[in-house]
Amino acid sequence: MKDSLLTIINSLVSDESQVSINQIDGEKSVIFEVKVAESDMGKVIGKEGRIAKAIRTIMKALGAKEDKKVTIEFID
Repeated sequence: MKDSLLTIINSLVSDESQVSINQIDGEKSVIFEVKVAESDMGKVIGKEGRIAKAIRTIMKALGAKEDKKVTIEFID
């Protein structure tokens, strides 16, 4: 799942070297902490959070296949 998220984020940002994803595993849940460059944060979140919501939807669908609840946090 982390690789899928990394692919999605890298396709959105200008500076791929600043992208870092921290994965925190629980028994039934996974939390991804996504950090991108300050200038790319708007591209990842989108207008009114639409892109961020779409990313969360895709990742929740991938998590459902593995019976895990997926949470994504965008950190400045």
